[in-house]
Amino acid sequence: MSRIAKVPLNIPNGVEFKQTNNNIHVKGPKGAMDFTVPDTVKVTVDGNVVHVSANGDVIDPMVGTTRKLLGNMVHGVHTGFERALRLVGVGYRAKVSGKVLELNLGFSHPVNFDIPVGITIETPSATDIVVKGFDKQQLGQVAAKIRAFRPPEPYKGKGVRYADEQVILKETKKK
Repeated sequence: MSRIAKVPLNIPNGVEFKQTNNNIHVKGPKGAMDFTVPDTVKVTVDGNVVHVSANGDVIDPMVGTTRKLLGNMVHGVHTGFERALRLVGVGYRAKVSGKVLELNLGFSHPVNFDIPVGITIETPSATDIVVKGFDKQQLGQVAAKIRAFRPPEPYKGKGVRYADEQVILKETKKK
């Protein structure tokens, strides 16, 4: 069995964890999420502790995946996730206007990105973007879409990058 699945999942105060058959509903102060457990995985709830194991003697890789997904759901509805992006380049700016993120990325027109439901975007400065949400998968997808508008180029490093990303620059041509 997976080492991740052997670790029990503790449910913090303020988070409601309900299981009906193969459906799990997690509700907390940040939001609510649903998950359908695969048939080969067994989830048992003992008070505020959740145990994930294989259903029978079959070794299933979904046991560890299910445990990690449930852990991400509990963490997301309790404290939430965030991902920081940074704009590198002369004239590159970002600002939030209502439910639209306006990006100036060196194109002849501004790029407008509609912020999806469940995601909040903040711009503490003109070149920093902070994406917040309770669904880790949706948060990563939104951050990847914003980065895809202008990924960092390999010669000067200009573009949208994750705050913790290190871009390896290529050497230019020599005469």
